[in-house]
Amino acid sequence: MKIIQIDHDLCTRSYACIRACPVKAISTESKNGYPVVNHKRCIGCGSCLPVCATNAVSHFSDLDQVVKMLESGDALAAIVDPTISGEFPDITDYRKFVEMIRRLGFRYVNEVSFGVDLVARRYHQLLSNFKGKYYLMANCPSLVSYVEKFFPELTDNLAPLVTPMTATAMVVRKRLEDEMKVVYIGPCLSAKHEAGLYEGPGRVDAVLTFKELRALFKRFNITEAKVEYSDFDPPIGYLGALYPISQGILQAAGLDESLLDGKVLTVEGKNNMLELVDEFSEQAEFLKKHFNIFYHSGCLMGPGTSERSGKYLRHTMVVDYVHKRLKSFDKKQWEKEMAAYQDMKLDRSFVQDDQRLPDPDPDQVEEILKSLGKKVGDNAACTACGFRNCRDFARSISQGISKPEMCMNYSIKNKQDYIRTLKNNNEKLKKQQDNLLDKERSLAEENQKLKQRSDTTSALLKNLPSAAVIVDDKLRVIESNDSFIKVLGEDAEMINEVIPGLVGADLKTLLPYNLYNLFNYVLENDENITGKDVQHDERLLNVSIYSLKPNKIVGGVFRDMYVAEVRQEEIINRVTEVIDENLKMVQQIAFSLGEGASTTEKMLNSIIETFRKTKKD
Repeated sequence: MKIIQIDHDLCTRSYACIRACPVKAISTESKNGYPVVNHKRCIGCGSCLPVCATNAVSHFSDLDQVVKMLESGDALAAIVDPTISGEFPDITDYRKFVEMIRRLGFRYVNEVSFGVDLVARRYHQLLSNFKGKYYLMANCPSLVSYVEKFFPELTDNLAPLVTPMTATAMVVRKRLEDEMKVVYIGPCLSAKHEAGLYEGPGRVDAVLTFKELRALFKRFNITEAKVEYSDFDPPIGYLGALYPISQGILQAAGLDESLLDGKVLTVEGKNNMLELVDEFSEQAEFLKKHFNIFYHSGCLMGPGTSERSGKYLRHTMVVDYVHKRLKSFDKKQWEKEMAAYQDMKLDRSFVQDDQRLPDPDPDQVEEILKSLGKKVGDNAACTACGFRNCRDFARSISQGISKPEMCMNYSIKNKQDYIRTLKNNNEKLKKQQDNLLDKERSLAEENQKLKQRSDTTSALLKNLPSAAVIVDDKLRVIESNDSFIKVLGEDAEMINEVIPGLVGADLKTLLPYNLYNLFNYVLENDENITGKDVQHDERLLNVSIYSLKPNKIVGGVFRDMYVAEVRQEEIINRVTEVIDENLKMVQQIAFSLGEGASTTEKMLNSIIETFRKTKKD
């Protein structure tokens, strides 16, 4: 049976639920550290619920199931724990909340106090007829689960009697009809587990806590002011109404609990229960007592109760309620009812469901204690981690249940160390930050210079009379000038109006294959091409392509050879090249021709001067 659930969306991983769980049924996931519930180990005590600040921990609810049962029109019986007398200080008369329960749609409303009386009488018979065995009274389902799972060798010492809830379900079905559905309303979460243990007459079909009962009243808009008085359906309980108080069942059973002659001792509260069971397992024969045990302070402060009042106010309300009932109580009728059900089968058995983890390696435990800063052999404890001592905590870490961070001292020390580390790191980061600021200023100055250079380069590129373009390794235009756009024609000029400089344009779409392939060649081979004549449309272009950044960026310069100025300049340049080449030859043959070389040089210089003069004119 699943009782507890954890919403990881709300969880802050404070591990308060792990610390609060007495059996460590909640542990951390190894993957992301969120707490998870091991339902096989859970005893349904509810200690994890109030410690979660974000309400990430909750219990599985039968509320919607009960609403469907109420809306179905089937015959329903509500069996109400007598703790209800201490739960509703805001309702002036118990008969009002009985009628409020009827208004929800329950055909039959019975108080569990009569079931308490039946079970109490059996306890009187069992414990008064002592035959050498000491018993743990089994009215608290959390105690029963704890023994079955963590002290299975003590199951024979659990009193073999059903709880008052189960006994009352049997009474209702015997009195009314076997097929009637029964809903238990009480302060206990572990009753949800017990409800699923039985078939037949003792079956309980759903369990509601008092908090869920209040939610039902609110959903159906039922208030005290809207209802009249109504009493519980018979049979009516007697001293069983004292059951919410831990000693109540002993008084209902007429068992002596005096210090000198009593054979039964009442134990209540988580720590007391855990300590008692531990001692009983070792020294039952020396304790020489039967034990009436409740995980909480009786049922008064069960996990299914609201936070509307304190323990002692509830105690007073229960006693006042019983006093009021007894003033008009028909004890003879009660005796008849008790006689009618005295042969009802109320015995039960228990299951050994050992959930204890294997003992960890002692050496590993010692290593964990050292890592926690505990002295080897130190058995001291602050119990803030939820364990009885540091050694138990170390065992749980070895078993994978807990994390070292759950130790407050360890966590604080780690945080202090972490703060010191952060302080040192902050000082180092401050120095690094100052260095980075200096570098940033230096880079800013360098960037400014680079920008100036870039602007200058762009200006030069724009003002070049020749067509110029710079492209990246994908042959996409980085920058170009107006002359280049004019060389490409009207289509390029239209594109330039939308994208200035044709930035980002693919050179393959702008130039024919024989031209852009030259760019590709320079990119791949990192080898410049200079002064290459290429026919483009009706133009003869003189093309030079340079590698500006190896295999990354290239630049190209185009000159239209049909432009007069370019043609004259190119003729002069080429004639100059011819003269230079001839001079080399003349120098080589000068030794043979003598003065003939000088005459040739004069003639060639005369030709050059003639062309220069023509250009100047």
